[in-house]
Amino acid sequence: MKLTTEAKQEIFEKHGFAKTKADTGSAESQIALFTTRIADLTEHLKVHKKDFSTRLGLLKLVGKRRRLLNYLQKNNIERYRAIIAELGIRK
Repeated sequence: MKLTTEAKQEIFEKHGFAKTKADTGSAESQIALFTTRIADLTEHLKVHKKDFSTRLGLLKLVGKRRRLLNYLQKNNIERYRAIIAELGIRK
């Protein structure tokens, strides 16, 4: 399912990571979007167990989110801990 522009703006406002309305490229914003998409795809795969193309897309998203989290952990541990606590992600 594709996220609409309004849904993306709602994610940015809900998590409060964006410093401005146009700040969609920060690591925190991207991680929040990836987390939402991962949750949606996980629910889809619970119903459609043999949808292997979606499973591949899910694994790619998880990898992208992991790389962004590793980047934050290496460069700014406070921001990393804040996003982990906010989104409820564990390593």
